[in-house]
Amino acid sequence: MLISQFARSCALAAAIALPAAATALAQDDVVVRVGDATITNADVSRATDMLGPRLTQVPEEQRREVVIQALIDLQVMANAARAAGIDESADFKAELSFLESQALRDIYFEQEIEGSVGEDEVRARYEEEIAKLDPQEEIQARHILVETAEEADELIDELDNGADFAELAQQHSTGPSGPKGGDLGYFSKGQMVPEFEAAAFALEPGAYTEEPVKTQFGFHIIKVEDKREQQPPAFADVEEQLREAMVRELLTQRLAELKDATTVERLDAPADAAPESDAATTSGGNQ
Repeated sequence: MLISQFARSCALAAAIALPAAATALAQDDVVVRVGDATITNADVSRATDMLGPRLTQVPEEQRREVVIQALIDLQVMANAARAAGIDESADFKAELSFLESQALRDIYFEQEIEGSVGEDEVRARYEEEIAKLDPQEEIQARHILVETAEEADELIDELDNGADFAELAQQHSTGPSGPKGGDLGYFSKGQMVPEFEAAAFALEPGAYTEEPVKTQFGFHIIKVEDKREQQPPAFADVEEQLREAMVRELLTQRLAELKDATTVERLDAPADAAPESDAATTSGGNQ
C-alpha cells in the first residue's frame, strides 16, 4: 500500500539540505494545495529527510521538485482513499496505530536517549576512560630485512663502520618499509612477532641489534629511534564511537527500566530459542 510504504520511510534518517530558496521559506508556508489538503514547506523538508537515501541519484537542484511531486502523488491517492472510505477501515486503523507507535518511539529515542548524550557527557566519559588506562611504552624503530644471516652480518659490519642505517635499509631491505629507510613508526608490545618485539624493546634509543634477529620473515637488523609513553587517542578521534556506545548503553538501561515498570503479558507460546530484538537497531529508526 502506497501510504504505508511512504510512512515506513520514516525509518530513513539521512539529512539532505534544501536549496537556499527553499530554506528561506517559512516552515508553515503553503507550497501546494491538493483539493482541500495543503502541503507546507515543513512537509517538504520532512519528506526530504525521510526520503534522503532515495534521492542520492537525483541532482541536488532537482530534489525539491521531485519531493514536491511525490507529496502531490501521495496526497492525491490519500484523498482518493478517504473518498473510498478506506480511512474508516479496520486495516487502516490498525496500520495507523502501528505507525503512530513507531513514530512516537523514534521521537522518544531522538529526544530522550540520543538527546541526553551531549558533548559534555561524552567528554566526561572520555576523561573517565582515559584515567583507567595503564600507560604502555611504545618505541619508534627501523629495520633492515634480508634473507640470510650472512647478509645481515655484513650490514651490521657496515653500521659498525659508520654507515647510515636508513640508507642501508633503502638499498638492501626486502621489507615494505625499505623505501622509507626501514621506518616502522611507533608500536607497542603485542604488535610485532615475538622475536622481533623482544629484541626491539631491549634496545635503547640510538642502538641497533649487534646480531641478526631471525623471524619467520627472514633476518632483521633493528634500530630503535625513540621510546615514549603511549599517547591516548585524541577526543576528536573517538568522540562519535564513544557517543554511539553511550547511546546504546542508555537505550538498554532505559528499556529495562520501562519494561520493569510495565505489565507485559505474553498470550502466545513464544519459541524457546527466539532471539531477543536488538534494541540498538529496532529503536530510533535506522540507527
